[in-house]
Amino acid sequence: MTRLKNYSIYLEEENIQQDFLPLTLTRSVSDLRIGIFSIKQRWQFIAQNQSISLKFSQKKDADFSIAANLIPKANLNLEVLFNSKSIQDQAFCHLNRLWELVQLNIVFLKEDFQMLDTSSFLPSLPKVIALTGEYPVLIDPTAKIDHCFINTENGAVVIDKYAQIMAGAMLRGPIYIGENAVVKMGATLYEGTNIGKNCVVGGEIKNSILHANSNKSHHGYLGDSYIGEWCNLGAGTTCSNLKNTAGKIKVWDMQSKAYRLASEKIGVFMGDFVRTAVNTAINSGTIIGAYANVFSKDVMSPKYIPPFSWGNTGTQKYELEKLMGELEKWMKMKGQTPNEDVKQNIVNLYNQY
Repeated sequence: MTRLKNYSIYLEEENIQQDFLPLTLTRSVSDLRIGIFSIKQRWQFIAQNQSISLKFSQKKDADFSIAANLIPKANLNLEVLFNSKSIQDQAFCHLNRLWELVQLNIVFLKEDFQMLDTSSFLPSLPKVIALTGEYPVLIDPTAKIDHCFINTENGAVVIDKYAQIMAGAMLRGPIYIGENAVVKMGATLYEGTNIGKNCVVGGEIKNSILHANSNKSHHGYLGDSYIGEWCNLGAGTTCSNLKNTAGKIKVWDMQSKAYRLASEKIGVFMGDFVRTAVNTAINSGTIIGAYANVFSKDVMSPKYIPPFSWGNTGTQKYELEKLMGELEKWMKMKGQTPNEDVKQNIVNLYNQY
């Protein structure tokens, strides 16, 4: 039996946490998802593929320290990294800005698919799938697939454990559908759709990442966006990801309290436990802080909605007791309850805003 090599690593994020707000209001940088995995999971997955036992430790105890926003690629040789103590640029992707998470999402989806062990997926496709394209469709045996249309001309489609694809859904890879996620009837999912565990999705989605337990269950468009955990987008919620002028989009920086010029395709970046009312129209490049309840009579939402907002103006704050009660109700729908650590973290963050 081959003995595993053991290494420990420290992911430095003290000076970059603020660069990825509002997503990092409630999680570390290393827990951000890009491709199938979070940054931390990607380190572990690469180590596993190289028969290495990798432990995350404190800086003083680690064999090597590296910035958490340096994302390892599949070609990274961990043994060389730990022995040389030097970073090879070609083996990493450097994330500098919030919007790069979605800009690079397709790149990492394709790379992650190549690293998967295909032996655990179905050996042949169900006959209910109408397939076009040469890239693979990888379906876990526990997934439930109704009559649907899948196109893999541009990349693979991966459907994880206990996921459900309902009748009439249309998927164009590269796409990842996470564990226990539901793709509803007639949904239209384009390249880069990246759906987390326990999510429910419908309508039209393109190149967007949804963390676990979030819902975009109904019609409406979501493109070039990043949605946090436990979010619920009301029916008809639609985000713009392109200016009418086709120019570059400005994105609010919560740390510097100023706009930064991004790229031509930017949707919405939404923190955890955000809910939008029916027919909410979200502007291109919008930042929505965690625990906001978004509703308004306005045609289009503002470009920045602070954490704990009641409405979309940022002038009224969500009542804490009401928020806690509604959080418990939403989590109960997916068979979960908030633990005391979660509640205390909400209180601490609430007092900051």
